[in-house]
Parts: sequence; structure tokens; C-alpha cells
Amino acid sequence: MTLAEKIDQDLKEAMKARDAARLGTLRMLKSAFKYAAIEKGGADAVVDDETALTVIRKQIKQREDAAEGFEKGGRPESAASERAEIIVMSVYLPASLSADELAVIVQEAVAETAAALGTPAGLGKAQMGAVMKAAQAKAAGRADGKSLIAEVQKYLQ
Repeated sequence: MTLAEKIDQDLKEAMKARDAARLGTLRMLKSAFKYAAIEKGGADAVVDDETALTVIRKQIKQREDAAEGFEKGGRPESAASERAEIIVMSVYLPASLSADELAVIVQEAVAETAAALGTPAGLGKAQMGAVMKAAQAKAAGRADGKSLIAEVQKYLQ
């Protein structure tokens, strides 16, 4: 079952359970999937799991930014609503990497990048982009950018 199909199934369950908050979030997510599919391949396109995960992460990021803005603006009830939506969407993301797993992935990415660039003495800050690209591919969306950058910086001279 694809991620989009799972969300469709959960949307139907939310309708039956009359869970308005979850229903609204899942409808918004389904709409975002449709926009992504249209953008990717036209009106008849179907969103794949990789694109679906990207859309979910983007929607979560938007909600985090909105919640932060609401808190700064003195609207805690709106911030709470945004955070509730984040919780609903987070269920569909793969489990995050632990700090140890992330360290191993970054070490492998640094080693591969050093071998590819032919610099056995080590990598400097100038190669951060190449290392980040390799690390992001290995993490496959199971780590956020901030923690990945912090970990990569530990290994670069």
C-alpha cells in the first residue's frame, strides 16, 4: 500500500469517526499530494512515496513556521492548532535516525566523498556540499537538515 493510499484509508476512517481535526489535516494533505502530482506529471499523475514524503515534510515545516509566528503574535490557540496538525502528519514519516545512526551515516558519507575527491588527508569546509549531498542520500529523509549539518560539521576540518 502506498503512502497516498494509506492516507486515503485513514481519511475514510476519520470521516466515520467524525474526527474533524484529523479529517481536515488529511484532506489538506491529500490536496497537497494532488498539487505535487499535477506539478510533476500532469492532471492524471499519481504521487509516489518519495514525493509524498517530501510533501509531508514541507507541510510540517510550514506548520512549524506558522505555529512559531502565532506564538510571537500572541495567538496560542492558533499555534496549538498548527501543532495538532503536525502531530497528525508526523505519523506518516519514517522513524528518525538516532544520534549514533546519524554519526555512522555521516562518517560513511565523509569517507566516500574523500575517496571520490581523492583527498585521503581529509576534507575541509569547502567540501561540505558534497558531503551533505552524500549524507542526505544515505539518510533518505530520516534526519532533519539541522541535525545533519551539525553532524557533518563535526567531521570537517
